[in-house]
Amino acid sequence: MKWIAACIALLLPAASASAQVRPPPSECLAMARSLPRVMYANLSRVAATDSAVTITYAGHSTYIIETPGNVTIATDFSGAYTAGKSPDVVTMNRAHSTHYTLNPDPHIAHVLHGWGDDGKPAHHALTVGDVLIRNVTTDIRAFSFDTEALRKDGNSIFIFEVAGLCIGHLGHLHHPLDETHYAAIGRLDIVMVPIDGTYTLSLDGMSEITRRLRSSIVLPMHRFATPLSDFMSRMNGQFEMDVRLERSFSVSRVTLPRKPTIIILDGV
Repeated sequence: MKWIAACIALLLPAASASAQVRPPPSECLAMARSLPRVMYANLSRVAATDSAVTITYAGHSTYIIETPGNVTIATDFSGAYTAGKSPDVVTMNRAHSTHYTLNPDPHIAHVLHGWGDDGKPAHHALTVGDVLIRNVTTDIRAFSFDTEALRKDGNSIFIFEVAGLCIGHLGHLHHPLDETHYAAIGRLDIVMVPIDGTYTLSLDGMSEITRRLRSSIVLPMHRFATPLSDFMSRMNGQFEMDVRLERSFSVSRVTLPRKPTIIILDGV
């Protein structure tokens, strides 16, 4: 019996150390009280804060997120769009080579693929400085314009939780979301949405998702030649439109707009 106790004693420190490196629970996750209608609860334990996050549109589907703790994140990173920033974290999706690179700068500390490299879905839940980063996988088309043939878990919706804000990037989304997706995503105060209507989900489908999420701020991306009016006309007057001359803006929990607003940054 003594050797059993000794073995247990040896194992306990290791278990404790493992627990310490686990990321904290998500502050933005939804509570699905009933299906098929998901009811969301704000589980945030973080009081409203004026610590601001700066968001810059770099190009295509790449936004740069700079946190109060000086962590810089680049979304759908291919290396082509950096806005002059050196990211600490990059996220990628594999629909096209404009959304990822297999040869990123080796100085980038965290390279997060939206797809699994081992045939399994990608799973990310990590804390970098003051931001918690997690993902929800979706499928991508096996062929560019074949809406029926899908490749499992080739895309990730990445969610960044920082300064009391829940920021989501839908990636190269190809299909509608179901209730399990919405429950896994949770609350999004800010969402980055592709609005090309062809390579990604149709404008009807994307506008439905945007209305359902009802984020305080919607940031379009991946627009190509799609008229902004085509997207706005599908929002049923539920969102304001704010066209900016700048590529960057700063936002905190206390400065979120009262009415959901679509912000069009320069270059979009």
